[in-house]
Amino acid sequence: MDRKIGLSRRALIERSAALAAVSASPAVARDGKAAAPSGRRLWYRQPAREWTEALPVGNGRIGAMVFGGTAHERLQLNEDTLWSGGPYDPVNPDSRAALAEVRRLVFEERYTEAQKLADARLMARPLRQMAYQTLGELLIDMPSLAGPSGDYLRELDLDAARATTRFEIGGTRYLRQVVASPRHQVIAVRIAAKGPGALDCDIALRTPHAARLAVEDDTLVLAGHNGAGEDIAGALAFEARTRVLLEGGRIAPAAEALSVRGARSLTILVAMATSYRRFDDTSGDPSAATRDTIAAASKLRFDRIAAETATEHQRLFRGVRLDLGSTPAADLPTDERIRRSEAGDDPALAALYFDYARYLLISSSRPGSQPANLQGIWNDKTDPPWGSKYTININTEMNYWPAEPCGLAECAVPLVAMVRDLAETGARTAREMYGARGWVAHHNTDLWRATAPIDGAQWGLWPTGGAWLCTHLWARYDYGRDKAYLASVYPLMRGAAQFFLDVLQPDPITGALVTNPSLSPENVHPRGASICAGPAMDMQILRDLFAQTAEAASVLGLDAPFAAELRVARARLAPDKIGAQGQLQEWQADWDAQAPEPQHRHVSHLYGLYPSHQIDLDETPALAAAARRSLELRGDKATGWATAWRIALWARLREGDRAHSILQFLLGPERTYPNLFDAHPPFQIDGNFGGAAAIVEMLLQARGDALHLLPALPSAWPTGSVRGLRAPGACTVDLAWRAGTLTSATLIGAIPDERVVRLGEQRVTVRLAPGRTVRLRGPALGT
Repeated sequence: MDRKIGLSRRALIERSAALAAVSASPAVARDGKAAAPSGRRLWYRQPAREWTEALPVGNGRIGAMVFGGTAHERLQLNEDTLWSGGPYDPVNPDSRAALAEVRRLVFEERYTEAQKLADARLMARPLRQMAYQTLGELLIDMPSLAGPSGDYLRELDLDAARATTRFEIGGTRYLRQVVASPRHQVIAVRIAAKGPGALDCDIALRTPHAARLAVEDDTLVLAGHNGAGEDIAGALAFEARTRVLLEGGRIAPAAEALSVRGARSLTILVAMATSYRRFDDTSGDPSAATRDTIAAASKLRFDRIAAETATEHQRLFRGVRLDLGSTPAADLPTDERIRRSEAGDDPALAALYFDYARYLLISSSRPGSQPANLQGIWNDKTDPPWGSKYTININTEMNYWPAEPCGLAECAVPLVAMVRDLAETGARTAREMYGARGWVAHHNTDLWRATAPIDGAQWGLWPTGGAWLCTHLWARYDYGRDKAYLASVYPLMRGAAQFFLDVLQPDPITGALVTNPSLSPENVHPRGASICAGPAMDMQILRDLFAQTAEAASVLGLDAPFAAELRVARARLAPDKIGAQGQLQEWQADWDAQAPEPQHRHVSHLYGLYPSHQIDLDETPALAAAARRSLELRGDKATGWATAWRIALWARLREGDRAHSILQFLLGPERTYPNLFDAHPPFQIDGNFGGAAAIVEMLLQARGDALHLLPALPSAWPTGSVRGLRAPGACTVDLAWRAGTLTSATLIGAIPDERVVRLGEQRVTVRLAPGRTVRLRGPALGT
């Protein structure tokens, strides 16, 4: 039934505001194209053709990729709990019985036999985990639009968290805006027109899943179920509910769509939910959730939803501001800047990349959401690369490297929540697979918090993923110094450490404690397998885990005997070794020179240099030199995320120009898509986050109570400033420099403490106190 929509006084006000926004379109340049927008934005002169050209919006839990079409618009939709399968327990019942034999074969250096037995008896059932999946698409067709568009502009405002498309056809100017509201839990789309043409739209929802679509007056309801994954039955119901609110014109049901004719402006609200409650509970009611969400959001004007979205986003986003200077290249569209970046001078592109990473973390990881997965929350497939899950042998951790130093600790809350879940599921894996106390997680997990080794022993038989995640729990405490938080996560850290106290084995030759079986992530050694005992990365991670857990016990004033046990075990861990090439050995044996992939993407054995601080130019110069040699042998160019890690490693070695040269490669078209997404390839979001963390390392390094200012400042950034970086001990740092020399540093501490501030070889000790600002002048660090 057609429904005539009249204009109330309130609607007239809304319409006037919408038309004013259309009128605010940027000026047209002499070539007839829209002029470049100012500020922290991505912008383009044409619609997206590929998914990696579309622009992401998200509120942590739901997201959309906006293509910016004219007559045909597409929003690809995601809800962060829509995965394949359902609750399952993947622990292989044969694993515990076979474990001792695998260990024996490893210690006897019969690696291929050990790996073959591990594949047969230790690996998870099913062998692969569940996949994160797209929900579908919102399609907006405007059939009355004909002819070429002019004054076209597509942009993503990183400060307002808003995607906008503007264009003109037939004398009518159109404006389309999209936000993902964290407060109201909807994707909101606003379309307005100014000129002789009216808005005629056909609005539809599509999904690749088994689902049914109901068309109800001004609402579309898409209800369905997820599918099976690896023979694990689908257990989730999901629903997407879309309501269209008009200002002028008529709306009527059409064939699996809503048909709008003659409107001046309209708002589309999209709510999405699944029945997921936690990893072992799928009893939620997505229909009630979307119905209530749409009912509440429908009472609000789009302008209010957008304004509240911006305010909530800016609360986090505006905490840090980076300025690396600007050149004429900054006036070009974003895709053109990427194409020219390696050959040109565009320091502002690095700052934009930094801001974009912070935008993406805020948009994909919020309290109450799932953690950011391999693609954040944006995925257009039901079977994406690597399942778009949580790869915890580097990628998930890299996602959260910028959280603390960039003032986004709140965004790490979902990661902490996931570790709490893994401690539950991982306790069964530890008990049933290893006969051990505590908990363990191997190299991947998923929505259902599976913790057994997957994919094959060559990749999955790495027991240190949970231990690495626990270092992030400590980092949250170290930056914020909240004892109540530390008390809440101490049992998780203790459980992870307890597991390794039970499973570490004495090396039959050296007597040192080593992991067995394990591997150096995803890298095959020259004995025809990856499986081994005591790879360098394991030893480095466990040194951090044991030290941090013992320190946590000391801070909390508890568990002294356990802390002492950890310190004794830490001292017995196999030490880092320097090989015949002068390199840091990746394995206990000096195999690096014969490894099948000498430029392997993973640089796992350099964990001790970054993100850890075990290897340091001043305190362990021989190991730092060996790490540098390893980096040289590995090469500067790798996959997107691995390139980002290399930048951070060179920054730790205080070689700013080398780090910057690799950053230029990361920002170029081989490793960055037109929408600034990281190109593994394919897309993985970890490179975006790792790149941002590496930029921080070039400007500020914090180790214990020491702050090193501009430790790896490249010559390409002679003048700049950064405001709002965080350091351990609840400290905020602002820096400014000119001609490559520090001009000022400002430190603000939230708790009483002392810091040793370093600039080059200059050092000064400052005392911090709440409410007190410490200002230092460079280059002598005078107050």
